Amino acid sequence: MVYHVLVPMNDSEMATKALEFALETYTGAEFTVLNVIGVPTWYMGSATGLVLSSDLPEAAQAQAESVFKAAREVANRHDVEITTIIDVGNPSRAITKRAEGFDIVVIGGHERELSSRLLIGNVAATVTRQSPVPVTVVG
Repeated sequence: MVYHVLVPMNDSEMATKALEFALETYTGAEFTVLNVIGVPTWYMGSATGLVLSSDLPEAAQAQAESVFKAAREVANRHDVEITTIIDVGNPSRAITKRAEGFDIVVIGGHERELSSRLLIGNVAATVTRQSPVPVTVVG
């Protein structure tokens, strides 16, 4: 049984579809939405690449809150509460590292029509190869 689902999200349609899929498929599970903000290495606040949300530039914080607002709207339609997390750094690495402790990662694939037929997207492909837990790619 799946108890805790990690759904990495950005502002893409595929990320929203991934959350919808997770909510519909893993009823009764806990859901955590992760938004990874890629910033230059010189900005990172620690060796782990994680900084407190109060340290993020305003625009990055606003972007994450916009993603979380959209995620909450989707979750509310399913009568589910979600937990939200912001990480800073390389998206593939941050998602893979954060995946530890979850039962599954549900991630959106590539959005471009031609590309989606050829590959699932850089981040999704890397996470699929490197994740310590199973990964479902939606899209």
